Amino acid sequence: MKTTFTSESVCAGHPDKICDQISDAIVDAALTKDANSRVAVETLVTKNYVTMAGEVTTKVKLNYKKIAQGVIKKLGYTKISYGFTHHCPIVVKIHSQSSEIATRVDDLGAGDQGMMFGYACDESPELMPLPITIAHRMAEEMDKLKTIKKYLRPDGKTQVTIIYENGKPVAVGNVVLAVPHDEKVELSQVKEDLYKYVVLPVLAKYNMSCRPTRSTVNGTGVWHIGGPVSDTGVTGRKIIVDTYGAMSRVGGGCFSGKDATKVDRSGAYAARFLAKNIVAHGLAKKCEVRLAYFIGAKKPLMQEVETFGTAKKSNAIINSFMNKIIDTSVAGIIKQLDLRKPIYFQTAAYGHFGKPNLPWERIVKL
Repeated sequence: MKTTFTSESVCAGHPDKICDQISDAIVDAALTKDANSRVAVETLVTKNYVTMAGEVTTKVKLNYKKIAQGVIKKLGYTKISYGFTHHCPIVVKIHSQSSEIATRVDDLGAGDQGMMFGYACDESPELMPLPITIAHRMAEEMDKLKTIKKYLRPDGKTQVTIIYENGKPVAVGNVVLAVPHDEKVELSQVKEDLYKYVVLPVLAKYNMSCRPTRSTVNGTGVWHIGGPVSDTGVTGRKIIVDTYGAMSRVGGGCFSGKDATKVDRSGAYAARFLAKNIVAHGLAKKCEVRLAYFIGAKKPLMQEVETFGTAKKSNAIINSFMNKIIDTSVAGIIKQLDLRKPIYFQTAAYGHFGKPNLPWERIVKL
């Protein structure tokens, strides 16, 4: 049986990702000097404007405007012609966390309610779905290419369609890339460079066909100015990109801008840790772990696993394995995955999963 599955990713300069990275830069700045900081910050960017709003409780005095300016400049928004730069007006509306919420969080309870899902499968070395994995790598390579091909500008998107036969990925059916570029450069040159320096190397890395049946660059035929001037961005609007490219279910909350007491983030990381280790240890070929908490809860209301008929061991053995490798109480997750460190900015582009240096990607030794 032949089927296809499509996932997308976005470049670091995409408006929504600008917001995710500003919000996570605030999380890291707070945790750098106060490991017990509580952060829940959302950012909005549009033409020549940034606003940040939320709650931060920390011993550190943070310069929110300076943090945002640093992220924007790093992403290449430095020219007035882009309609958005690190010199644009920045409004800050941040206050401390609600005392009613803080009471239970201080007692190591969950900072919010919600459902979290973790997923893993054996179709890529990262134990991630192949469509989102290739889409992420192409977005990352396209951003790297911007440092060499100066005519490429901030922002960009990728989309990859994988052909499956009997549930196994066998080829790439379609690649879509979009990136703004200098008006003086012809689209044909952009296509040639992206195919040579982005598409071919990434497909070769994953042993996929180097000539997809269809390849599209800048679908409208014209894209010169990207970023917030053409598309308003908001923190947390790319949760499918951040997770598994729609191959798995997602919870209701985003990750970026939140410290680990927010189970939207820490619970999702714990669920991925469990799912990845189940697959890595050969207990199943495909796995989804489900968790749920209510605000103030110390332990999950739900902890379930689905292996989609690929299990190599019984549910009893898999559940016993999960209980051995991590305690999914809020305190247990934070302690075992060491989540009070400033490690979050790196998650705010190209996905939160599949990056080997992150603690929830660690494969345990039994």
